[in-house]
Amino acid sequence: MTPFSNGNRVAIVAGVRTPFARAGTVFKSLSAIDLGRMVTAELVQRAALNGADIDTLVFGTVVPSVLAPNIAREVALLPMLPKGIPAVTVGRACASANQAITDAADQIALGHADAAIAGGAESLSNVPILHSRGMSDALVAASKAKTLPQRLAALSKIRPRDLLPITPAIAEPTTGETMGQSAEKMAKINQIPRQEQDEFALHSHQRAAAGTNDGRLTAEIMPVYVAPKYETVATTDNGIRSDSTLEQLQALKPVFDRQYGTVTAGNASPLTDGAAAILLMSEKKAASLGVRPLAYIKSYAYAALDPGEQLLQAPVLAAPVALRRAGLTLQDIDLVEMHEAFAAQVLSNLRGLESQKWAERAGFSHPVGAVDRDRLNVMGGSIAIGHPFGATGARITTTLINELRRRNKQFGLMTVCAAGGMGFAMVLEAAP
Repeated sequence: MTPFSNGNRVAIVAGVRTPFARAGTVFKSLSAIDLGRMVTAELVQRAALNGADIDTLVFGTVVPSVLAPNIAREVALLPMLPKGIPAVTVGRACASANQAITDAADQIALGHADAAIAGGAESLSNVPILHSRGMSDALVAASKAKTLPQRLAALSKIRPRDLLPITPAIAEPTTGETMGQSAEKMAKINQIPRQEQDEFALHSHQRAAAGTNDGRLTAEIMPVYVAPKYETVATTDNGIRSDSTLEQLQALKPVFDRQYGTVTAGNASPLTDGAAAILLMSEKKAASLGVRPLAYIKSYAYAALDPGEQLLQAPVLAAPVALRRAGLTLQDIDLVEMHEAFAAQVLSNLRGLESQKWAERAGFSHPVGAVDRDRLNVMGGSIAIGHPFGATGARITTTLINELRRRNKQFGLMTVCAAGGMGFAMVLEAAP
């Protein structure tokens, strides 16, 4: 039984995001907290919401600030929100915003809250740079010293190697394997050729470009006037390459396995800055405020596997559980959204959903089935749009809901892979 089977339906009534910008570009002067505050303020304004109606706020981030690790509380302290709103930061790697959304939804389904804001933000332009252990030890000893000679003696222990900074690595602590190396391994295990990866990446850019040009994607994006001079305004994702060609993608060299690899910068998602948030309410709360729901959360599921195996394959284990909890099959699903960490990962996940072996491993007698590519990531995905780790889940949620409604369709399935060998799946039902 899921929390949503008690008759207290959880509605999503609004969603918005910032443009997604490649790290080191237009948002490089903004922190994740800045981006999170912007998108939350915009969400409240677009929903014409009284801040006093919000009961809780949950936000996800993957690389938190060491000075303000609870980004959710910093976001909740916006002027239009009451200071008494409880706020919590969650982390489930690339599915952090999904965790935020399901945590908020659980609180509503259980009757502990009537309305909640959930989402996430990430600034990969501003990751914390750490000192080496030798430098840290010397600085701590110097700070405790009571005399100048003692302080100088502590600092004299610093060696040239201690001056080298340490940046966070996108690698598994248990295996030392980076995301890209994991994607390479999955491509080899599942026999994903380079041609297929590049073709998938091209389609991501083409569909995202089309959605930007005709206004479907930009409708969910807020303009951001960039501090400190506010002379620059970002209105669209800056990683989408509308002029990309298959020949250009095929010309790129492999990054993680230079001799035998197939994963390139072109068929992988870029490091990105951005934020996204959605507004959730109980069905009764929405009705009392005269707010029309966009969609309802039908079900969700999380799964995990050994990170040393196929790091990004766990959505294959989560999807059938989410479908079963919703009482649906893949044939009932009108649109599918899969987070695109790498083309190799998406294509591996698609093969896994068709696999009897993976079905049995998830506890099912039959595979989920083959996903119709015409219904998959119809607005492009993270390869083109970008992937701010803590925000992507809320972006996918908003995009899926909007496209279901535009097409007058009912059910949508989303999946997200995450570091640590974790996976997420959710079924949404468009409101009538």
